[in-house]
Amino acid sequence: MTNLFQRAIEEGADFIETDILASKDGALICFHDVTLDAITDVAEHKEFANRKRTYDVQGVNTTVDFTLKELKTLRVKQRYPFRDQQYNGKYLIITFDEFISIALDAPRVVGIYPEIKNPVFINQHVKWSDGKTFEDKFVETLKKNGYKGSYMSKEWLKQPAFIQSFAPTSLIYVSNLTDLPKVFVIGDVTTPTQDTNQSYWEITSDAYLDYIKDYVMGIGPSKDTVVPVVNNYLQAPTDLVARAHAHNLQVHTYIYRNENSFLHLNFNQDPYAEYDYWINKVGVDGLFTDFTGSLHKFQEWTSPLSHNDDDESALLHKIASMVSNYRKH
Repeated sequence: MTNLFQRAIEEGADFIETDILASKDGALICFHDVTLDAITDVAEHKEFANRKRTYDVQGVNTTVDFTLKELKTLRVKQRYPFRDQQYNGKYLIITFDEFISIALDAPRVVGIYPEIKNPVFINQHVKWSDGKTFEDKFVETLKKNGYKGSYMSKEWLKQPAFIQSFAPTSLIYVSNLTDLPKVFVIGDVTTPTQDTNQSYWEITSDAYLDYIKDYVMGIGPSKDTVVPVVNNYLQAPTDLVARAHAHNLQVHTYIYRNENSFLHLNFNQDPYAEYDYWINKVGVDGLFTDFTGSLHKFQEWTSPLSHNDDDESALLHKIASMVSNYRKH
């Protein structure tokens, strides 16, 4: 059975992305939420009924209350009711090491893009016997699996990896542990940084971009902060991409989704129009999508290498053949 990361690789992903959290006993796991309720069947496990705790996070079951062995008894489920539900209950939570193995076992070079997720919360509630931090364990896992080298170095190209986090202090700390490229992820305009309590406006200022560029090679802003949205229509783009580029920082935006509930009205329900806008008009350097296949097709269709006379002749011949067959019927 193919899991979502293997499916993304099959559909042409350049990188597979995951958030990294920690279990109660310090195992690093791949999981988006600090809480378990929304995307696992934890509520169906009566043996865990008394494990609900109240934290500053959200006040529901959290990963730090469960050991890896306990987490492995859970099954994951689809968060959105309008998406395919047939895979609910079929997959386990996987570890960071298992995630890395999927990339390394791919039939081609596939990079990884893990996030140091909620490091302040994890370091408060998970303690490792050797006194190391969440960030220490995160980098140790990468090194153990052969990930090293600065951006575009020979070592990096062999096993590409980006390290991302919403917490600037984590990225600064990690910069002393590895030369792998790091990306500072930026949330919406209303949410301050979890570790330094800085506003969106402060961390996207020229002064801050000039400061953080010594530790990261790029920023990862939410796309709706780069181009504001009013009544589900895109407004004029901000100058964030241009200013980041002026500081020699790449811009990797998130999250691109094909469903009409996520596509802004400007794109007339066409995800390819959205990709074209962000890549060719806004000028981002990378983007995160939930729909790898559609982005890969867009890349193939718009690549200069995909257009030549032979391809066009073959396509015209195929169309003519289809029309001919249709007329015969």
